Amino acid sequence: MEECSSIPDVSATSEDAAVLVLVANLGSTSFKYRLFDMTDERCLARGAVDRIGAEESLCTVEIGDWSDERSLPVSDHGVAVAACLEQLTDPTHGVLKNASDVSAIGFKAVHGGRLSGVFQVNDEVLDAMAEMNAAAPAHNPPYIAAMKLLRERFPNLPLVAAFETDFHRTIPASRQQYAIPRQWADDFHIRKYGFHGASHRFIAVRSGELLGRSDARVISCHLGGSSSLTAIDSGVSVMTTMGMTPQTGLPQNNRVGDFDPFAIPLIIQRTGLTLDEVLSQLASRGGLLGLSDHSGDIRDLEEQAAAGESNSQLALDVFVEEIRRHLGGMLVALGGVDAIVFTGGIGEKGNHIRAAVCKGLQDFGIVIDEDANKVVSGESTFHASDSRVQLWVIPTNEELIVARQSVDVLNLS
Repeated sequence: MEECSSIPDVSATSEDAAVLVLVANLGSTSFKYRLFDMTDERCLARGAVDRIGAEESLCTVEIGDWSDERSLPVSDHGVAVAACLEQLTDPTHGVLKNASDVSAIGFKAVHGGRLSGVFQVNDEVLDAMAEMNAAAPAHNPPYIAAMKLLRERFPNLPLVAAFETDFHRTIPASRQQYAIPRQWADDFHIRKYGFHGASHRFIAVRSGELLGRSDARVISCHLGGSSSLTAIDSGVSVMTTMGMTPQTGLPQNNRVGDFDPFAIPLIIQRTGLTLDEVLSQLASRGGLLGLSDHSGDIRDLEEQAAAGESNSQLALDVFVEEIRRHLGGMLVALGGVDAIVFTGGIGEKGNHIRAAVCKGLQDFGIVIDEDANKVVSGESTFHASDSRVQLWVIPTNEELIVARQSVDVLNLS
């Protein structure tokens, strides 16, 4: 991701012109943020609060060359926002005169079910998110709690929910629907939604700029602790790997990915675990962690596989095979591809994974430059001169997308 500006100076900008958007990314015990001046889309600051609810929480901030780290009790996400605003208004290094300088807080929200888009947070938005708690148990509850607290503590500060599902609303119905009883789909909003929407939207925009065309066929590979692929045609999503929940699609760091639900009764019968316990293990002990039985981190797996650990090699092989399986389906859906883009922590840094994914695809016009692939840094290509398909690494910027969406929905520009 892009670094934040070195010397931001909000005081030098007229208050009428400054549009400052704080973008929040929440976990159950964490709060990460970036502050943007949307008049020129500069990132003014970034920071995080970790171990929320613990006796001592760690609050960090980076503003240009200055950084600050403090340990203090942070009981909830509302207190976390107050702590970050205190650092942003530091009299010596801060970028804000006071907290009221912030125009809005934008949330990279996950699942709104019947609501898919960008909305100013109100009771209807919170109710729609709560309806999907069972589908996104690790994501929706902390977002709902934080939004409610912030509405109480900062009643005049607009909050925006930019749902990750929004970018995938253009996917044809034939690729959205499960083969389930019609009433379930209609009454309970059960379908394939897709996630990582902010990241794939950024790749759609940026790849079009880099390729110099608006009609490009692109496969965006967001690979990290959580991974998904999206087929993009002329800037819009037409196919993606995640389905009803973020648990599906590729095997994740510690989440199962695609899995036959009829195996669950057998597991319950053989282990004595409850349904909730089985689902919890599939969501926390599955994926690459489950396959290797010791780590879900690609760096650990590659190190262990190099030392001859067979389960780690199996985890890497399954991950690559699943990427290639979905990549093949997207090649067919798009009728060919102009560029394949790798992004996310693994996509940007995992040259071994990129090489394995692209291996042996010459007949599809995909030819990797092995030497270029090994030294990729920032926005870079790594395709061979005779490759018909361009291969790119493009660092994503999900927070900037959410900031732009917040400005648009609130008419702040």
